[in-house]
Amino acid sequence: MGAATPEARALEGHMGLMDKVKAQANQLAQKTQEAAQEGKARLDQAQANRRADMLLRQLGAAVFADRTGRGTADTQATIDQLVSAISAHESENGLNLNQATVPPPGSPPDQPGATPGQGTWSAPPGGGPSSGSQETPGGFPQSGQTFFPPPED
Repeated sequence: MGAATPEARALEGHMGLMDKVKAQANQLAQKTQEAAQEGKARLDQAQANRRADMLLRQLGAAVFADRTGRGTADTQATIDQLVSAISAHESENGLNLNQATVPPPGSPPDQPGATPGQGTWSAPPGGGPSSGSQETPGGFPQSGQTFFPPPED
């Protein structure tokens, strides 16, 4: 056999180029899939964190009501239920909510732009819970109502 014809050499060059293009397309597809998986993981983590925040806020409101004498007959049962829900949520989502930093009693809440010691807390827009619930004079919902919407599953 002799030397390859010009057409055969051109075909070999074309096949080499196609192989390179295929390899690059495969790499790009793999990177895109990895980025999509990473984005989904971040979204799932953000949703888990939002649910944990909601549960912790509900627990805080219930404990506050209980400790200030504004709780109802079922406040302790609500607290127990929320503690169980938070524990289950932690284990289901690989969270450790004990790592949350809690300011010492008496310190002002963190607010952007506030300097320590200012104590610039203000009520949310609209003056409080926007659920349209009837509140008692102390600002707490009447029995059977809550500050927060039900959990989104």
